[in-house]
Amino acid sequence: MSYYNNILELIGNTPLLKINRITKDIPATILAKIETVNPGNSIKDRMALKMIEDAEKAGKLKPGYTIIEGTSGNTGMGLAIVAVIKGYKCIFTSTDKQSKEKFDALRAFGAEVVVCPTNVDPEDPRSYYSVSSRLVQETPNSWKPNQYDNPSNSQAHYETTGPEIWKQTEGKITHFVCCVGTGGTISGTAKYLKEMNPNIKVLGIDTYGSVFKKYKETGIFDKNEIYPYITEGFGEDFLPENVNFDVIDHFEKVTDKDGAIMTRRIAREEGILAGNSSGSLIAGIMQMKHMFKKGDVVVGIFHDHGSRYLGKMYNDEWMRDRGFLTQEKITALQLIERHKNKPLVTVKESDTVHEAVAMMRKYNISQVPVSNGDSAKFVGSLNDTEVFRQLIDNPKVGGQKVSEVKQAPFPFVSPESSLEEVSQLITPQNHAVLVKDALGDVHIITRQDIVEALC
Repeated sequence: MSYYNNILELIGNTPLLKINRITKDIPATILAKIETVNPGNSIKDRMALKMIEDAEKAGKLKPGYTIIEGTSGNTGMGLAIVAVIKGYKCIFTSTDKQSKEKFDALRAFGAEVVVCPTNVDPEDPRSYYSVSSRLVQETPNSWKPNQYDNPSNSQAHYETTGPEIWKQTEGKITHFVCCVGTGGTISGTAKYLKEMNPNIKVLGIDTYGSVFKKYKETGIFDKNEIYPYITEGFGEDFLPENVNFDVIDHFEKVTDKDGAIMTRRIAREEGILAGNSSGSLIAGIMQMKHMFKKGDVVVGIFHDHGSRYLGKMYNDEWMRDRGFLTQEKITALQLIERHKNKPLVTVKESDTVHEAVAMMRKYNISQVPVSNGDSAKFVGSLNDTEVFRQLIDNPKVGGQKVSEVKQAPFPFVSPESSLEEVSQLITPQNHAVLVKDALGDVHIITRQDIVEALC
């Protein structure tokens, strides 16, 4: 029989996958190491296991102990999985900018999660770094891995990630690209690769609001570089000991927007549901494409899985609220999103104007299509402005049939019609348009729908 003894044996030996469509204009071969297939769906499983096993060997972690760590989510997941197998308790501190999915996943493994504010200095007692340190002091028989400064972090990648990449590329790798947070992945992997071939270029992906790039280029730790950013899992406002700047040749900064948009493109164009840092990594590679030539083999790390960002980068509303989808074409179908599950309100030609007005009042609407009854064909329309004008001129209009006062029917637009095309059809003479969805149901689009889409 062929089987594994426990989930920890599944950590590592992740595949390399060629990126095809997004990077088609780059002459080099672009490969992604898919760390999402680790048990915790991220590369952090590697160093979580290494840190715990090294602490056990050193006598720092004993049966019945509690593991306490500050994490953006993925390290916590790795630690939690190892803790389940080895019988430890876990308490994790994190920041309020991390996705809810990450916290829910940690709690699913029995961990306690303490959420701390993002926009405070690392030394602030409210920061997730400081809170984790305080909890260690207050909790008997506890141990803090301290992933940022723990050498086992980098060593895990020196022993596993680097050798795997070297073997998988048959030593043909020319560039290694990695997002930099704790620094363990890039530093440990780069150390091994450069020992095998000193000519390999190591490129770190940084984010705006982080200190890494300027420090590498100038040796200056500039607090003016620090400001809040949305990107998760990499970039820092301090210098972790695991970041070995000597093995990193270049840092490339990527904006929150570019990283988020590319994250979605990876899913839609490559079929890979990857996390936010993977989007930033590919965006960074695209920014650096002038550095790659034909014959080069570029390997980047896809750190974690996109399921942890379904409420963020993969959510249209979240993206739109942050101005990341401002260039997206808004279609007629998107304009009806607010009321797509509600049936279309209509009146018949044979109804009286009084009945039609009562219907409009009941549903708090200002315009309504007119049907010819049995065939449900739209033969006209009513709007409150025109009805009001006719009633002022002749109060007896209320008793007349709708067929006698109706206006021209609302025009139909295709589901793919743009917001601009729809808005041009809505005029003082024509108060709405109609659209059919994929099921054949008819919906109305009014000025209010357009206003809400723009606001």
